[in-house]
Amino acid sequence: MTLTSFGGGYGNAGQRNQYLADSVLSAPPARLLTMLYDRLLLDLGRAETAQHAADWTAASENLLHAQAIVSELSSSLKVDAWDGANGLLGVYNYVSTALTNANIQRDAALTREAIELLEPLRQTWHEAAAAVPAPATPAAFPAAAPAGFPAAGAWNTGPGTGGGSLGFG
Repeated sequence: MTLTSFGGGYGNAGQRNQYLADSVLSAPPARLLTMLYDRLLLDLGRAETAQHAADWTAASENLLHAQAIVSELSSSLKVDAWDGANGLLGVYNYVSTALTNANIQRDAALTREAIELLEPLRQTWHEAAAAVPAPATPAAFPAAAPAGFPAAGAWNTGPGTGGGSLGFG
């Protein structure tokens, strides 16, 4: 008996990547921000674990990805939109420098410091995102058939009329 693998039992990687891409593209801004923070803290946790295990390649990869996220957070911050934005930008700049030094100096204490600075922000953004009402979604289907289309009950659904359960007789 031959079994075909479909990527470890949870769907193939291509399907998973497409799902993740779709979830990012369809997420409201508040959800995108929390997703970035979640991934940032995941990367930092992985980097810290790798640093303690002296796995410098894995530590560097995770620190570099974390730096890219911090850079994205910094560049998307609208400093003129609210009074606290300059302070938050200062935190991002400090964390970026700390992560660069954590990578160069292989210093897990700097990674830990970044985690301790960012975790309360992550929690706060999650709370703020939960307080924002969900955007209204349009109805998936119109209540009535568009002009020129028959009403739902007007379709031929009997056997041999081309309207079987799938519409093919």
